Amino acid sequence: MSDFVICINNASNPASLVLGKVYRTLPDAEAEAHSMLRVIDEDKSEPDGYLYPSSMFAPIELPDVAKRALTAAGA
Repeated sequence: MSDFVICINNASNPASLVLGKVYRTLPDAEAEAHSMLRVIDEDKSEPDGYLYPSSMFAPIELPDVAKRALTAAGA
């Protein structure tokens, strides 16, 4: 999975996820085996992110400059 995803469905978590927003993912092979992603969401109080169904996101590739900016911003 990509290091960054875009939210394509926030129906079950509108307070935690913004439709169309880019989120950073964290590696979690066990979660991925269950079709889940570990995502740094709007809460940001949990440095290990939260698990969400992967169907709520689409993987995206970003230019390196955008990756650095989002990572530095804590996205």
